[in-house]
Amino acid sequence: MLVLSRKRGEQIVIADLIRIEVVGIEFTKVRLGFDAPKDIPIHRLELIERSMRSGAVVARQAHNLEVGGSIPLSATS
Repeated sequence: MLVLSRKRGEQIVIADLIRIEVVGIEFTKVRLGFDAPKDIPIHRLELIERSMRSGAVVARQAHNLEVGGSIPLSATS
């Protein structure tokens, strides 16, 4: 992993396609601005992980129904 120090207003460029700028720093939060082509998706990791966990739960539920099982109550709420 490359670790860089940047100040507000400074930028990082990736592959001449993606530009990342530090737009604000407040206490323990850093605000970043991303400028990238529309066809390059940019997602927060925690949302990807949550989606993957949700997908795994749905897949387990579908499998349980296919083999004649039932959906656990805790998984439906």
